Amino acid sequence: MGLAMDPNKVVPLRKRKVKAMDVDVEVRPQELVRKPYVLSDLEAEASLPEKKGNTLSRDLIDYVRYMVENHGEDYKAMARDEKNYYQDTPKQIRNKINVYKRFYPAEWQAFVLSLKNTMEVE
Repeated sequence: MGLAMDPNKVVPLRKRKVKAMDVDVEVRPQELVRKPYVLSDLEAEASLPEKKGNTLSRDLIDYVRYMVENHGEDYKAMARDEKNYYQDTPKQIRNKINVYKRFYPAEWQAFVLSLKNTMEVE
């Protein structure tokens, strides 16, 4: 191994030629379907809309409901609450409540209405 002014001239590289790939241009003959009911069931299942897989844990739902029931919108009091096991900050608690509102808007409205009704009764 020595020094060279132009290493490309000293050690020539073999240029590789890329061969064109043979592409199947001809169309395959239609295969015989032995069980058409299976095919139709699969097509029907594939055409169904996808289910929403995003849900919140039951613990988080109970946590949010407890905090709102006891503290309303006082996030600082929620942060000092003894049930705040993960020591969430007021901003983290507010974000958890907003996530609950976004995932379950109908449940949230019913919950807020039930809170207002219990406040009026007391």
